[in-house]
Amino acid sequence: MSSMFSSALKSIQQTNINANYSVSPNAISQAGPWRIHDAKRKSTGKVYSVFIFDKKSLDAHGNSLGRSGAAAFKKVTEEVVERLKKEASSLAKLRHPSILELVEPVEETRGGGLQFVTEPVTASLASLLQEKDDQERAGGVGGRSSRYVTEDSDGTRRRREIEIDELEIQKGLLQVSKALEFLHENAGLVHGNLTPDAILVNAKSDWKISGLSFCSPPDNSTKPTSFQPLSLYEILNPDPRLPRTVQLDLDYSSPDFVLDHNLNVSADMFSLGLLCIALYNSPHRSPLECNSSVSSYKRFFQSSSTIPTVNNNFLSSRPLPKDLLTYVLPRLITRRPAQRITAKEFQETDFFDNILVSTIRFIESFPAKTPNEKQSFLRGLNKVLPSFPKSVMEKKLLPALLEETKDKALLSLILGNVFKIIDLLPSGRRAFTDKVRPALKEIFVTNNKNAEEKDPARDAGLMVVLDNISTIANNSPGKEFRDDMLPVVAAAIAAPTHSVVDAGLRSLPVVLPVLDFSTIKNDLFPTVAQVFSKTTSLAIKVRGLQAFVILCGGSSDTGDSSGLDGLGPERKPSSSSTALDKYTMQEKIVPLIKAIKTKEPAVMVEALNVLRVVGNYADPEFIAMDILPILWHMSLGPLLNLKQFQNFMELIKTLSKKVEEEQTRKLQELSGTTNGSTAGPADDFMSFGGITGTQFDVATGATEDDFEKLVKGKSSSNNGNPMDAAGWDDAASRSSIGSPALKNPRAAQNATFSCPTGLVQDRDSGPGESPSDDPILDTILSTPSTYYHGTIRLPSTIDQSRSVKLRELVISDSCQPVVVNILLYITATTKHYHITTTAGADVRRWTEQLNGLSVNESTATRHGITKPIRVVLLLTTAAGER
Repeated sequence: MSSMFSSALKSIQQTNINANYSVSPNAISQAGPWRIHDAKRKSTGKVYSVFIFDKKSLDAHGNSLGRSGAAAFKKVTEEVVERLKKEASSLAKLRHPSILELVEPVEETRGGGLQFVTEPVTASLASLLQEKDDQERAGGVGGRSSRYVTEDSDGTRRRREIEIDELEIQKGLLQVSKALEFLHENAGLVHGNLTPDAILVNAKSDWKISGLSFCSPPDNSTKPTSFQPLSLYEILNPDPRLPRTVQLDLDYSSPDFVLDHNLNVSADMFSLGLLCIALYNSPHRSPLECNSSVSSYKRFFQSSSTIPTVNNNFLSSRPLPKDLLTYVLPRLITRRPAQRITAKEFQETDFFDNILVSTIRFIESFPAKTPNEKQSFLRGLNKVLPSFPKSVMEKKLLPALLEETKDKALLSLILGNVFKIIDLLPSGRRAFTDKVRPALKEIFVTNNKNAEEKDPARDAGLMVVLDNISTIANNSPGKEFRDDMLPVVAAAIAAPTHSVVDAGLRSLPVVLPVLDFSTIKNDLFPTVAQVFSKTTSLAIKVRGLQAFVILCGGSSDTGDSSGLDGLGPERKPSSSSTALDKYTMQEKIVPLIKAIKTKEPAVMVEALNVLRVVGNYADPEFIAMDILPILWHMSLGPLLNLKQFQNFMELIKTLSKKVEEEQTRKLQELSGTTNGSTAGPADDFMSFGGITGTQFDVATGATEDDFEKLVKGKSSSNNGNPMDAAGWDDAASRSSIGSPALKNPRAAQNATFSCPTGLVQDRDSGPGESPSDDPILDTILSTPSTYYHGTIRLPSTIDQSRSVKLRELVISDSCQPVVVNILLYITATTKHYHITTTAGADVRRWTEQLNGLSVNESTATRHGITKPIRVVLLLTTAAGER
């Protein structure tokens, strides 16, 4: 029961902000009494800021008071809380680009504190100035740069760079003055406490006004308003029991408040002047430091030496800008309100009269400009971009430009400036990843519904993207480029406008090194191939062929002289990940070239360049059967000139030589010769020789006397039946004449029986032949443990891509059972693999085993066979075995 009550109570106490936002536990900055935390909306992941006020910061000052004092203090704290609520609720009522944007209204926390959600904020101006003071005291860099390391709600730490240089100050003061103009002239209000704590710097580096606790209509105001008038008598008496952050800051107050008790809009302009001095002063504080004492404040105005004027450099320890010193500050920090300039007049002073500030002012009012003004501005912007501080370009200009990409008429001009900014930024990779790349994908991929229709504005934007493809590749890791940018490149290649297609194909040398092999083969190449096969433009045909050269690992230099010096081994792809594999070249690219119908020389020459590169990797058989016929056909084109024809012939000769050398090498390996000797007359295919296994075979040693005895009817000692007369031993000795195995007499002596050579044959190959021209086989056949009977040579070359089976093997039934060894003699690797039958096995049984032997691609791959092989069968019997 208690557990259920606890859960119910917790659900009641759960606030809307805590339920919908993930708030970082660590504050990134402080703005008066508010701690600023980074936060993310749980439903969208979008970043915001949460302002949190802890009521304990007030209670800590009243714990030592008595009962009556505690009661009075409680009332004071309640007034403070109400005033802080007013500050947050005022943001909801006052909507202006230079006033902090409220996202979620103020709500009370369980501890009695307050919190509300705003647009993303980097820091308060007070925090930045304090951090700058700490840096200068520590002897750090004298420049006006500030770095904040903050932590996200997920624990990720990141560094935020904030520069407070001259342009940043001018831009910020201009934005603050616009907010004051809105408060004074439109809302009819006085800010009342304009201090560095009341100015927030957002994620775009814009300065926004907040701190509206003391906001009030001026005296004698006739404008209707929901804001209650402020009592100066109450707020001008600081309460020592309260922290200074919840009270009026006298250091930035106007004498109109403190001395005259007059509430008017000119008081804010006096505070603005003190703020200007604090930005340049060192330390960065107001020249009127009175430590929350009204009496100290009054003493400043009792002596001319203590009043900030031009004569004393407005009490600044550092020099002030000339325009600010001589014209602006004298009309802000003046005792009489009527002599002060208004917020609008402040914006028109010479202090803001420079090209950079004017550029920022123009882009802030960009939506209100005419189309011609916008185009003129964007054409001239890239000339002044190098003069801008890096932080302004990244946080102000870049987001503003990307917001205008929805105007397609300006797309190309905007993107040109966007890429210029990326090139200028030291943190260009981060800016491109966070801001530019998602925008490009949305413009050209996500919103590209009518890709097949011509869209001049979109095509112009694509051209700018392709012109800056190197910048994109340098700032995009492989995966991000593949996921986000490759679709943009593919869209360009498949575009209906030829100039865009041409630019897309020309970008391949930059694109390929970023992509992996699989992406190139499966995603990029099909797009290029489809465009090449379907286009009717000769220019795109030529560009497509040049793209094939790049895809195959060739050089982008397609001059006539490239590659005509032969196909040396130095011609390799620039990167293994940027070239297509041999299969794709042979089976995909070459058929595309073969299908070319035009005879235009420009196309023919580029096709020649493609085939030159493919020839580096293609198999000799493929070159002979596929590439060379294409080259011969193209070389006879009627429109080729002499030089172009000679280029074709040069490649034809080079590739033919490659085929010749490779085939010669194969034949030499198969025949066992390396001296290049030609076949003798006995090997001529027209020289049939004797009939193996007959008495007319020259190898049997038959003489003229034998013939005479035969025709006269006399008996012959050489009977064809090995079982007659002399029997097995004689038959063995006769059949072994000239055999290399008889080089070893011991083998002949130990043999007790044999099977005549003529009894073993292949119906396709003809009678068995002795491989006596092979020195390795000679060694095998001359070993003492074997007795040579015969060999069968199946088709002399067996390509590993074909399957060859011993289906026609025939063994005479008259042969006695023997031990049969099958030797796969691999000429390329000199490896030997044996399959052995058992002694005494039935002839048919081991004949079937032999018939099942095959050499195919999988077998060759398993045994590491990479070249054609010859299969040799050796029928052997162990010495002395029956």
